[in-house]
Amino acid sequence: MQTVSRRRALKQILTGAASLVAASPIPSGLWAAAITGQGRADLPTGGENAAMWRIGRNFMGQFFAPALSVAIVRNSKFVFERPWGMADSKQSQECSNTSLFRIASVTKPITSVAIFTLLEHGRLNLNDKVFGPSGILGEDYGKTFKQYVTDVTVDHLLTHTSGGWPNDSTDPMFKNNSWDHKKLITDAIANLPLTSPPGTHWAYSNFGYCVLGRVIEKITGQTYENWVQQTVLAPCGITDMRIAGNSYRDRAPNEVAYLGQFNENPYNMNVRRMDSHGGWIATPSDLAKFTAHLGGTPTIPSILKPESIKLMTTPAPAYPQNSDAKYARGWMVRNNGAGNWWHGGSLPGMTSAMVHTSDGMCWGALTNTRTEPSDTINAALDQMVWDMVQQVRAWSS
Repeated sequence: MQTVSRRRALKQILTGAASLVAASPIPSGLWAAAITGQGRADLPTGGENAAMWRIGRNFMGQFFAPALSVAIVRNSKFVFERPWGMADSKQSQECSNTSLFRIASVTKPITSVAIFTLLEHGRLNLNDKVFGPSGILGEDYGKTFKQYVTDVTVDHLLTHTSGGWPNDSTDPMFKNNSWDHKKLITDAIANLPLTSPPGTHWAYSNFGYCVLGRVIEKITGQTYENWVQQTVLAPCGITDMRIAGNSYRDRAPNEVAYLGQFNENPYNMNVRRMDSHGGWIATPSDLAKFTAHLGGTPTIPSILKPESIKLMTTPAPAYPQNSDAKYARGWMVRNNGAGNWWHGGSLPGMTSAMVHTSDGMCWGALTNTRTEPSDTINAALDQMVWDMVQQVRAWSS
């Protein structure tokens, strides 16, 4: 199922009290029962488990990864959940199923779902302007704007088609670590002009998703973190996800330590400021739960309506048409959303992957290092889980 175009797409996306939704959280007991063996015919056999374990160990050896963790959901239950290695070698702490990892750009699908939740509640429209007197953020980040800025809509930010602010050497999200969101955004829109009319050019933008976090805060009157925890994550039965701290000392309980390779320092970034584009920490099971609630199953309620999911997974028109995989709204997709949806993440010291397959399998995979070039380990992490899935005969029937 893996193609060269999928790897190219992965490379393109990596160089990086509100009212509750109608769906209620899935009972934690159902997840627990699935993990402990309910529906055992769907679980890997002993030999299949051993093969999956070896695939994980081989990945760790190839990339010098201290820890690795994978969780897979199929038919409304966890069918595989396994950690490998050391969460924190300094403290001799082994990785466990409850170990939390930074997820980097796997945050973007979460922010997208938050935006679609507001859309379903009638609190915004995708064509709403963002900046300027008629925009959601008004003049919060300046009173005069360069060309095209007041034309940018929520949908342009979701689809990375704002016309600029790309993930390259000019990306403001990795500069001026002492600045807060207010100063960062004000400076960026004043000094980084848009180079194309919004909607006409695709360029992956961390900054765009940072702005979406401020849109959520403006509409809800809450912090991005709190509102998403209450309105998106809690209905999925997820209670441990939070925005990461910046330093080794600021790690959350059960959070892994990150290994920088090739002179990278995982602790010299303002990860907390990355909140809505790359700031969450999670377990792989959190990611699998989240994706399982998109569309849902007979036993798992969906947190979005079918029409929202269809729109969320419809490719951006400006995305290059010669690619088999395309970017939609917070997700890479295949077959115009009828195939797989996924997103990867990468920061110094970590690599992540989250996948929702066309047949309803969902998984998360996380490791606490990355190598150079970063797209190599990201493609390998993605391929690793596909290789694991292919070991289980019952899952291909």
